[in-house]
Amino acid sequence: MSGIVIIGAGHAAGQAAASLRQAKYAEAITIVGDEAYPPYQRPPLSKQYLSGEQGVDRVYLRAEKFYADNDIQLILNTRAEQLDPAGHQVRLSDGQTLDYEKLLLCTGSRPRKLNIAGSDLAGIHYLRTIADVDGMREAMQPGKNLVIVGGGYVGLEVAAVANSLGLNVTVLEMESRILQRVTTPGMSAFYDQLHSARGVNIQTSTGVTGFAGETQVEQVICGAQTFAADIVIVGIGIIPNIELAEAAGLQCDNGITVDEHCQTSDPDIYAAGDCTNHPNPLLNRRLRLESVPNAMDQARTCAANMLGGDKVYAAIPWFWSDQYELKLQMVGFSGDGEEEVVRGIKDANQFTVFHLNGGKVVAADAINSPKEFMLCKQLVGKSVDAAALADPETDLKAMLTA
Repeated sequence: MSGIVIIGAGHAAGQAAASLRQAKYAEAITIVGDEAYPPYQRPPLSKQYLSGEQGVDRVYLRAEKFYADNDIQLILNTRAEQLDPAGHQVRLSDGQTLDYEKLLLCTGSRPRKLNIAGSDLAGIHYLRTIADVDGMREAMQPGKNLVIVGGGYVGLEVAAVANSLGLNVTVLEMESRILQRVTTPGMSAFYDQLHSARGVNIQTSTGVTGFAGETQVEQVICGAQTFAADIVIVGIGIIPNIELAEAAGLQCDNGITVDEHCQTSDPDIYAAGDCTNHPNPLLNRRLRLESVPNAMDQARTCAANMLGGDKVYAAIPWFWSDQYELKLQMVGFSGDGEEEVVRGIKDANQFTVFHLNGGKVVAADAINSPKEFMLCKQLVGKSVDAAALADPETDLKAMLTA
């Protein structure tokens, strides 16, 4: 059996397999995943799945039946251990060797881990997989002390869920503000106030130097300060899984290097998702994105091109984060802006911050404004009048054609 082999079982893998079948590809498709589950969504893990609102079947990208119905073979609980590009083969951890005509690497990423005193104590968790959440959920009990290391989006999403469940939550961020690497000072301050008003203890400029406890974590040590902890969740970024590609001689640089067609340095190997470093012709730079839309769009691009197409991946990145009753949707990179324009009322928790550079919209952050956000995505790259943009009475649709 040959056909197309997909390594990894996340968003990109599931979408690529579906796109191949939608394009009437009739040969074998095999997905190899190192977890026990078919391709599933990761964003709910820090939100609805952690809170118990959604069961495991609700986070699957598609029902398990979909793969059998579409003759897509799932090989789960199995790692790809070695690639042989010259022989067009993949060796698996169970001893199997798979032949391929085209190979798609959707190897994703893994949490960056702390290697400090006490970091091996029980009760210290990382959140990336269903198993990770299952392993921490029992400890998430009302009245317990939860310390979150890292004030990024995942850490704050977990803080919101834990606070709602009745835990005492502390967030430790080593930078001078939460979300420092991903948003503006104004938006950081907004979310700091949001969480603080709910009783979350946010400590910035606070680096963790160790953990204390006999076998179970009891304290988080930050220099001279200590914080009581029954459970610790660490969210300090992720590392792209490029080892398989590197060992096979594929070009890598902060991810698996791909071109505008999502093709690697080997013409028969493609890559999609968090693991890739790709060119963005709209922003004139290379990017490695941790984003569901990026993974899905790259997967569609790979599917088209593995079948002989000439599809170019070119999209303005967009992201979202759900915290409490607030949905934040972002398009572009706010750091590219030189001027901020606020539309709406911040105190009402329904507003949009546009980021302009040279009179053009380069990014937008929308809070609880999903309909407006759809227009924000279309406004990126457009020249606008800042005063008109700030006026809630201005029709954004009209600005698209102005």
